[in-house]
Amino acid sequence: MPEPAKSAPKKGSKKAVTKTAAKGGKKKRKTRRESYAIYVYKVLKQVHPDTGISSKAMSIMNSFVNDIFERIAAEASRLAHYNKRSTITSREIQT
Repeated sequence: MPEPAKSAPKKGSKKAVTKTAAKGGKKKRKTRRESYAIYVYKVLKQVHPDTGISSKAMSIMNSFVNDIFERIAAEASRLAHYNKRSTITSREIQT
């Protein structure tokens, strides 16, 4: 009987890949790298569906998003410290 056709994995899907060692050793797991690449790509396609992005440009965009995230987190930490609170609300952000 013919086997059902298997669908290819979607582009951009990230899974933990395991590799087998040569001489009966333990399996070596590929380290997982967190990135904003899939989200940047999705937004790019929403704004400009016919435009692509190079890996170098994607690396720059990933660095940009990480930098902005760190700046917002630092400012939020400062606001919480100024107000002697562990939680910041819209009131702290507005002032």
